[in-house]
Amino acid sequence: MDAGGSRRPIRADVPHLTRVATRFGTALVALSMSLGACTAASAPVPVASEIRVLGSWEGPEIDAFRAAVAPFEKRTGLTVVVSTTRDLKGSLERSFEAGDPPDLAGLPGPGYLLELVHKGRVVDLADVVDTGTYLAETAPAFVDIGTVEGKLSGVFIKATVKGLFWYDPDVVTPGTPETWDDLQHQAMTGHEGIAPWCIGLASDASSGWPGTDWIEDFVLRQSGPQVYDDWVAGKVRWSSPEIRRAFRSFGTVIDDPVVAGGTDAALRTHFSRAGDGLFTSPPECLFTHQASFMSTFLDESVARHGGRYDFIPFPDIEPRYAGALIAAGDLFALTTDSPAGRDLIRYLVSTEAQRLLVQHGGALSGNLAVTEYPTDLARRQAELLANAKIIRFDASDSMPDLMNEAFWQAVLDFTAGVAPLDRILAQLDAVQAVAYRQG
Repeated sequence: MDAGGSRRPIRADVPHLTRVATRFGTALVALSMSLGACTAASAPVPVASEIRVLGSWEGPEIDAFRAAVAPFEKRTGLTVVVSTTRDLKGSLERSFEAGDPPDLAGLPGPGYLLELVHKGRVVDLADVVDTGTYLAETAPAFVDIGTVEGKLSGVFIKATVKGLFWYDPDVVTPGTPETWDDLQHQAMTGHEGIAPWCIGLASDASSGWPGTDWIEDFVLRQSGPQVYDDWVAGKVRWSSPEIRRAFRSFGTVIDDPVVAGGTDAALRTHFSRAGDGLFTSPPECLFTHQASFMSTFLDESVARHGGRYDFIPFPDIEPRYAGALIAAGDLFALTTDSPAGRDLIRYLVSTEAQRLLVQHGGALSGNLAVTEYPTDLARRQAELLANAKIIRFDASDSMPDLMNEAFWQAVLDFTAGVAPLDRILAQLDAVQAVAYRQG
């Protein structure tokens, strides 16, 4: 996919001769002097009329972004051209190789940001945004993730809370389970004929990632932030007791008797359709596990089937790690240093733009000054983000690409039962030994 729209230069007007000499020789001299002056001092200077943005949005997400940048376009006269792809890194790498990267680019995660900083391919934002205001208004975790070797190199356009359990309150009323065991017990009992979980692991070339979210939730809440950080950094082996425990916990929600349609359905179902089973008649399942952006897809499910939805956060597991939360978001960098690109990234992190983005639904803001949300559900999700005692970024997105892709595949292999867990974890250990040397 092309990395962005074409850049249309606006040509400066070339001065014409205001007087024509009556003598032929004089005319030639005058014309020669005029053209020489134009070449030396008035050559047309390309002026960008478009700002190219590469993202991974689709459907309502693109509409929300376009609505948010409309005031910027009106004020500046610039056009923001958005290209979307599910292969952010591949598309961006191809644009770098062609010598024509977009102005702003979404990144698959902090690991790739680090790689781009080391290659000198992103602009230091310290003299682009008002860092004092940005630091004061932005959730510290997002500031930390975008800071590489002491330099602000990436900013979050949107934020997502992960590890939410979505349900139909007309079917089940979970209240506020104090622990994961409480929720699991509630899901397993008292609802004969309805499976506890609807799970969708399919996502085209990135199939498997919804399962990595489950495992990350278990690692953080079972083993704590230090183990989680060391695991992301490649310092904790996949075959360690902590990661093995998380995989086994995931195994309790993908067994045939407890997942709607069995493991085959979990492998075939696209993540965006995993919530459909909440609203069928009769319901196929009680809960689906997905991030805050799932509301966009649940709206479509409700439109087809009827019903309504609500959520609860992932309950605590170990009391000492109570209040833990995993977040993610749209991490962006300035990949072409242009005045227009600088203006746009300044605008996108502003409170004005952030308020507009969240008003269209399906997104949260890392800007703590943004407190007004279009729905009560979104407001509650933002409160989770603002009040979390322990917050970490999505682990797989922070790992080297080779490790991340192996993690996706391991989830699929584990779910399908194609190999024993010991062998799957040993394979991940082998990938880890290579991926972190490369990355």
